[in-house]
Amino acid sequence: MEAAGSVGPDEANMSELFLGTSSWSTSGWVGPFYPPGTRSADYLPHYATQFRAVEADVTYYRVPSRSMVQGWRDRTPDGFVLTAKFPRSIVHAGEGPRPDASRLLLPEFVRGDTELFCEAMSELGEKCGPLVLQFPYFNKSAFPEAGGFLDRLDAFLEALPSGHRYAVEIRNKAWLTEEFTGLLRRHEVGLVLVEMSYMPHPAEVSRRLDLITSDFLYGRLIGDRKVVEAHTKVFDQVVVDQSESLTRWASLLGALSERVTRTYVFANNHYAGHGPETIRELGRLLGAGDV
Repeated sequence: MEAAGSVGPDEANMSELFLGTSSWSTSGWVGPFYPPGTRSADYLPHYATQFRAVEADVTYYRVPSRSMVQGWRDRTPDGFVLTAKFPRSIVHAGEGPRPDASRLLLPEFVRGDTELFCEAMSELGEKCGPLVLQFPYFNKSAFPEAGGFLDRLDAFLEALPSGHRYAVEIRNKAWLTEEFTGLLRRHEVGLVLVEMSYMPHPAEVSRRLDLITSDFLYGRLIGDRKVVEAHTKVFDQVVVDQSESLTRWASLLGALSERVTRTYVFANNHYAGHGPETIRELGRLLGAGDV
């Protein structure tokens, strides 16, 4: 029986497809997704019967311990893939809401957490998917121009340990340039394709940039937190119709996937109100069945 959320490259003339959600710990999913009465400790094992991949959000808030990562490995089946965000201490570095550019990505401040994070994630073995550098929006006081950030990112990527796949997400739309994608391509690092309120849809970006920078694709359906939370904070059902945008995603991924070996896509609750249904709908559009 084929694992949920995957399509082999020969079956659909596209890369192997890994679909999932951003995190697995939403309590509002008990009932509509998790069976009634499911304990939080049992979320991940049940989740792994429904989807083949998940993005770990918890790692953004702290470096996971080796034992925590071992637990993820041991409670999921063979073939399951877990991707994870780099800790905030590395990609944000600020104590408050604003990032601290005086510390961000600089070795003397982030080397320790970077090593601990990568070492911990190695406990997943073959279940470890790409590790994601999710950067916040940077205003002029942080980086007056893109060049300062790109120079720092270039040095950081060069120093990363081998043995992992990496991907980068930026939230400054003006920085989506050939200089940026070229930098990622030199390091064989994936460009995160992201849909959120103040970023252009990846389908629009693809008209002027080659979005392939590595041997895999990585997409994140984030959406607009304010719009969704005006309808729900339980996240037990879809409350915003994103069908048109999902159709654009399916068309884009179908066009790009022939050039990569793997495609990862994760849906946030804030995209439409209920991450599992969002990613299932994308799966249907991609011909992966009712994942």
